[in-house]
Amino acid sequence: MITTKIGENAGLIWNALQGGALTLKALKKATKLKNDELYLALGWLAREDKVSFTEGEDLTITLL
Repeated sequence: MITTKIGENAGLIWNALQGGALTLKALKKATKLKNDELYLALGWLAREDKVSFTEGEDLTITLL
């Protein structure tokens, strides 16, 4: 089921961010997720108030 895969990908992102904030590009490289997989999982985490986003030169994602 797709929601299960999104949840698994959210876990990959969560683990990657344990070491600190990452740019979107660095997060994609660390997780090896495709764009759609990455964005769906980030949306999941954002909806649950687990991550924050900082706009700058690059979008940076941080765990809350």
